[in-house]
Amino acid sequence: MSKCVCIITEFRGGNFRRVSHEVASEGKRIADALGADLCAVAIGSGVSASAADLGRYGVKKVYVADDPALESYVAETYVPVAAEIVKKCDPAVVILPASVDGKDLGARLAARLDAALAQDCTQLVCEGGKLRARRPVFAGKCFTWCEWAEGALPLVSCRPNVMDCLLPSEGEKAEVEKVDLAIPAARSRVLGLDLDTSGKVELTEAEIIVSGGRGLKGPENYAMIEELAQVLGAAVGASRAAVDAGWRPHSDQVGQTGKVVNPNLYIAAGISGAIQHMAGMGSSKFIVAVNKDSEAPIFTKADYGIVEDLFNFIPLFTEEVRKLKATCS
Repeated sequence: MSKCVCIITEFRGGNFRRVSHEVASEGKRIADALGADLCAVAIGSGVSASAADLGRYGVKKVYVADDPALESYVAETYVPVAAEIVKKCDPAVVILPASVDGKDLGARLAARLDAALAQDCTQLVCEGGKLRARRPVFAGKCFTWCEWAEGALPLVSCRPNVMDCLLPSEGEKAEVEKVDLAIPAARSRVLGLDLDTSGKVELTEAEIIVSGGRGLKGPENYAMIEELAQVLGAAVGASRAAVDAGWRPHSDQVGQTGKVVNPNLYIAAGISGAIQHMAGMGSSKFIVAVNKDSEAPIFTKADYGIVEDLFNFIPLFTEEVRKLKATCS
């Protein structure tokens, strides 16, 4: 039997994040191609109660580190624990999410495990028993394929909302093994906190995102963006210009220095389309741009472009969506 394929999950607020199911599904496909089993690393506070449910996505065994000190991601506590469990698994491949936490964890694990990291991958394939990974480079202008040298441990982070999730198998349970490890005390003054308690949709996992930019003219006008997002069941995003102006928190920023998103639908209202922004949302499946400047760069990336003042279009569009949903309910 080949070595296992190991995934590292994310457990927040009492649940596995959707991206954990995505990496499990991708891990299952890679494991099948290699003739190996799929195992998982589950770290968090209260994660033991949900760990067996990963079996619905093809995981055979889950190694669990459950401790109140692991409730939030802090590198000094998470990384040593994750590294020890991965060593215990002795995997052929390690896959984790390229989320905000996952990117940090992946880089640190690569150093600890002497592994070769391919970050923010959008496609994984196995050819002749060897793994290849496709990832964007030069701010998403092109893609490159990565391969690993003989004997190197492939460590891969997968971009959220890109990999297809397997349909969960009802009733399937994974074997759970609790790992007894001493949790290192954080020596720095960094405190991990989940500040967003509003229950709003997480940008990196949202299927629909409505973003506003400088064209909104002020923070008060984000009310119309939030209203449209509420009607659509969408997340609210922002351009860097809006964040730098103090109109929105940095957690809402979409772009190269913000969050990279891949929704099914991305609506850009009053966003001109700077390279930095398009690097963060250019892989969205459908892009709708609303801008009164017909020469705005965003239109070169948009699938649908509306050359109109957003203050006229967004309220009308919101009302039409509301009417449509009322007739369908």
